[in-house]
Amino acid sequence: MASPTGTSDAPFGRALTAMVTPFTSDGAVDYEGVQRIAAYLVDDQRNDGLIVSGTTGESPTTSDEEKDRILRAVVEAVGDRATIVAGAGTNDTRHSVELARAAERAGAHGLLVVTPYYSRPPQEGLVRHFTAVADATGLPVMLYDIPGRAATPITTESLFRLAEHPRITAVKDAKGDLFAGSQVMAGTDLVFYSGDDLLNLPWLSVGAVGYVSVVGHVAGPDLAAMCDMYRTGDVAGALETHRRLLPVVSAIMTRTQGAIMVKAALTLLGQDGGHVRPPLVDATREQIAALREDLITGGLKLVD
Repeated sequence: MASPTGTSDAPFGRALTAMVTPFTSDGAVDYEGVQRIAAYLVDDQRNDGLIVSGTTGESPTTSDEEKDRILRAVVEAVGDRATIVAGAGTNDTRHSVELARAAERAGAHGLLVVTPYYSRPPQEGLVRHFTAVADATGLPVMLYDIPGRAATPITTESLFRLAEHPRITAVKDAKGDLFAGSQVMAGTDLVFYSGDDLLNLPWLSVGAVGYVSVVGHVAGPDLAAMCDMYRTGDVAGALETHRRLLPVVSAIMTRTQGAIMVKAALTLLGQDGGHVRPPLVDATREQIAALREDLITGGLKLVD
């Protein structure tokens, strides 16, 4: 299925959010909530793409059946007006291939494939892993480079090799090495997306085409405007927005785990983000009180 928002230079769109998965108080997936949040992110928060079952979606604690139902629910809700990218990466190549094929059957427009975590494979293992997943479907692939969680970076040399694959088209970078990313963009056709809300504007400044955000759950219009301003030459306006959002980014991304805080932030904006699943725990009253102040400082309008 063709992406409704992708372009030749930004195949997954530009403003993407790694979507939360809402759970009920007893730990079940709230599928109606999944569709409601997806519509809110696209229609109200100006996201032209969604990552489904990424880390922010608490993919380590959802079953393959749940992942399939979540993805189908999102595709049904917004798949005609947003690029739906399915998280298909694990530290088991065979399992990742199975998830990729299931995502294609469910109607995803693309795949997000994270570096195999914990196992610490050598670079040759990474190349073979990503190649096997890319070979398994006809969907475009966004690699997810996040050594802070996966323990292993994708080296520049490996990215040059992977760029030769016709379906490996993009990188979500949470490594934060802007120089290495610049080298890859200069020497290949891979497009980069900022995978770290702290560095969205810096990544745009060196050639990234957009971002995959967590903060986009609640500050999507501001982030999309910042991206538009930078791309049209209003660097001062983009910088002003970047600086205004610093308290919001800090509150959601640096205090504790991102899914915990962004679900609390959604609630403060009048949207039910649902609960988290163990081993995560819901935000405390003290964390929510501090979050409220930071969201207000960042210019977001909360419900009473």
